Amino acid sequence: MCGINGFNFNQPDLINKMNQRIKHRGPDQEGIYCNNSFSLGHVRLSIIDLSERAKQPLFNEDKSLALIFNGEIYNFKELREKLVKKGHSFFSQSDSEVILHLYEDYGSACLEKLNGIFAFAILDIKKNELFLARDRIGVKPLYYYFDNKKLIFSSEIKAILEHPIKKEIDFNAFNHYFRLRYVPHPLTSFKNIYKLPPASYLSLKNNQVNIKQYWRVNDFEDIDSEKDIIEQIQYLMKDSVKRQLISDRPVGIFLSGGIDSTSILGLVNELGHKQIKTFSVGFDIEPEKFNFDFDTAKKISQKYKTDHHELIVSGKDVLQNIEKVIYHLDEPISNATQVATFLLSKFAKEEVAVVLGGDGGDELFGGYLRYRYSRLIDQWQKIPRPLRKNFLTNFLLNYLEGHFKKDDLKRKLNLPAGVERYLLFMSQKDDILEETINHDYWQKDLTKDFYQEKYFQSYPKNDFEKHFMLTDMGTWLVNESLMRTDKMTMAFGLEERVPILDHRLVELAVKIPSKYKLKGEGKYIFKKAMNEYLPDYVLNAPKRGWFSPSAKWLRTDLKDFAYDVLSEEYCQGTRDHFDFKKIRKILDSHINKEKYNLTCIWALITWQVWAKQHLEL
Repeated sequence: MCGINGFNFNQPDLINKMNQRIKHRGPDQEGIYCNNSFSLGHVRLSIIDLSERAKQPLFNEDKSLALIFNGEIYNFKELREKLVKKGHSFFSQSDSEVILHLYEDYGSACLEKLNGIFAFAILDIKKNELFLARDRIGVKPLYYYFDNKKLIFSSEIKAILEHPIKKEIDFNAFNHYFRLRYVPHPLTSFKNIYKLPPASYLSLKNNQVNIKQYWRVNDFEDIDSEKDIIEQIQYLMKDSVKRQLISDRPVGIFLSGGIDSTSILGLVNELGHKQIKTFSVGFDIEPEKFNFDFDTAKKISQKYKTDHHELIVSGKDVLQNIEKVIYHLDEPISNATQVATFLLSKFAKEEVAVVLGGDGGDELFGGYLRYRYSRLIDQWQKIPRPLRKNFLTNFLLNYLEGHFKKDDLKRKLNLPAGVERYLLFMSQKDDILEETINHDYWQKDLTKDFYQEKYFQSYPKNDFEKHFMLTDMGTWLVNESLMRTDKMTMAFGLEERVPILDHRLVELAVKIPSKYKLKGEGKYIFKKAMNEYLPDYVLNAPKRGWFSPSAKWLRTDLKDFAYDVLSEEYCQGTRDHFDFKKIRKILDSHINKEKYNLTCIWALITWQVWAKQHLEL
């Protein structure tokens, strides 16, 4: 992995400043290229071909094209062999150089041939044209700023902010953030800075920007054979893991103790990689729910005889690192586990340069409780009305206790499949938002309208949960989970690869009916496919989210910090945005154990720290 920077004018000192701002992404090499019209910058984390010959920018044979690249191309060896047969000559052994020669032959259609995770820029020096692209799933980030004259792009927003551009909050993004706890693409929290969407490319020609989507999942036809589905999952998982083990640097695994990372470890072991390094994180607190997976990971490591490394995180660790974490995120993403990921990445980088992670398994194969609850609503609505009252009293209230308040359960059970049901599970509740945000800045239906237009114009109503998962893949997974993981790992120049998110597995997953995913505890079909790699204590364990003890830490190690950050005096730029007296009551209520308010409080803390870092410079 690496970091890329660039803009459409010549200023070597400024491109160097951008490189230095994201040097953490590429600590091994750096380079720039400038001509009269463009400046390109690159910082490199060397993974394949560690030599100086792979230093970027890279050029094609006649030096008419220049490339800067962040990511990995997993099928580069096959592609290289075909290109050599067509007469192309290579300067390096890197996977990056393959993209240059593919682009020479196929232009934008080269993207369809790549299996990998990437964000890259190609400058056509003769034509004075720039081409930017992002991988299909959106594993690697790419941001840009365009004011009809200047185009500036980077792997991280902080490098774009090296330019003298106005730092303003995008209040549409502000509303989305407090509803969702992340900002959906193409928006960012900064006005006029955007995320290039996944599976898209941007071209700049004659100072005109054009953005096109080059891939989308569009084959939803059900595969209604359990045997065929299992065989395809097994083949693609093994092939994906095999491809993603290719590296000239040490590779490890983030071992969570769950289905996904255990499956990956089992496949790595089967492929002959013994004594692989594994890394797990736990918390210095007793309740089982916080360390169950941590303890399970240790048992798994013993089964597979890995070189296992454990990290324990305390509330004091969180206090010391939370501001660093939010700086590296670039924009607010509210997740109370992110400091643990940050510290685990730092810990792992001492041993390896690459890790495999289990990201995406829940979204592809139905692991989250929200999918099963939605399916339950579908089943409830099929019950004849006269029978619903007894069914509700005798079963549903107990089954859903803790997820819904009983007083409004009936309304939620009658929500039709669509955007409102989706946001019921994915967003903050109106009452909390309306209490904390000043009404001049709050737009109640903004996120609902945004999601309705982008994701819910049409969908298969006979299998809404399939659409639920697909929407999560295109929103939550990209803008929250993968974005957070990229920033936390790359803060230390650690590359995370995600075998379950091979685009071929994504294309398969959307063709699997929900009935094969949502049996029992969920992920039924994936568990069946990966059964031989999963010990019984993993296979039969109930689904648990990954929780940190942050709610408890807010009452101890983080208490003074929380009161300081959530005060009117903390950040001048946000004084008008919130009702700090009501926020104080919400915090008091949590501290005094009157009400559990972690989700709201963490979102507010994250926003406040981000705003102070960026709006008061």
